[in-house]
Amino acid sequence: MSTWAVIGIIVLVMAVIVSNIMLLKKSANSKFSSSLTDANKVKKYEDEDEDSW
Repeated sequence: MSTWAVIGIIVLVMAVIVSNIMLLKKSANSKFSSSLTDANKVKKYEDEDEDSW
């Protein structure tokens, strides 16, 4: 494999890792609205009703 291909793969992998770290940092500071969490609670409640045999 040529040197440029190896360097390109390394740069691509590093870019993915850095972008994932940046995304995690940004999402750690975000707040979820109460309407979103309420909707998830309702969905879980409906799912529990459907699972009973």
